[in-house]
Amino acid sequence: MYDLLKKTAGLVISKKWLVKNEGWIRKLLSVQYIGHQFECNICETQLSKFLIRHNSEKMCPACGSLSRNRRLWSLLHPLMQPGKKLLHFSPSRSLFRKLNTLDIHYTSTDFEDEFIAHKQYDITAIDEPDDSFDYIICYHILEHIENDRLAMQELLRVLKPGGTGFIQTPYKDGETYENPKITTPEDRKKHFGQEDHVRIYSFEGLHERLTQSGFRTEMLSFTEEDDHYNGFRSEQLIIIQKP
Repeated sequence: MYDLLKKTAGLVISKKWLVKNEGWIRKLLSVQYIGHQFECNICETQLSKFLIRHNSEKMCPACGSLSRNRRLWSLLHPLMQPGKKLLHFSPSRSLFRKLNTLDIHYTSTDFEDEFIAHKQYDITAIDEPDDSFDYIICYHILEHIENDRLAMQELLRVLKPGGTGFIQTPYKDGETYENPKITTPEDRKKHFGQEDHVRIYSFEGLHERLTQSGFRTEMLSFTEEDDHYNGFRSEQLIIIQKP
């Protein structure tokens, strides 16, 4: 039902208006979900249940966070000390709002201007000096980038020595699959899962490519049972560090 309402609203109401008024719209929506069985760790709303999307995703009705946003925040939160510098690619609105309240130097960017962001950087040519950031968030970005190895080199360049990044993409079993001859939206959706994806990584394949780019890496795998209270799901991500 939620996905149908969202699609219908998008046809008759401007995205700008929806984003501007999202707060009170979600407050109305979340009333029926208020309870004590669960909690969104981003907006700290206690819930009777999460809103279940068409793909079984668990969304917070109060702030719109998805499972991967909440899991990421659980990893980020202890690290966000005053004065730290964070670069965030194409942020979710729930994390954007949360991170904007912290006493950190927060730079968000979205090249296609589809997400709320401060900048519009090209990830293959980031307009920032070397060794600029303590932390980088790059979630569901690299599968869109044709020259992903150049993007990884740019992430390495702007990250401070000892700095940390959080990387996630969709994954498949086996080997990373890419084919530069697949260029139409229809074919990309068929082969890579979405019209604007140019490959689909394997978890090990992405890890190997990041390691080859010069990062120290740590592969993390979580199960849904790791923290049922915050509505987490099974997922995998890679933590990178600049030597």
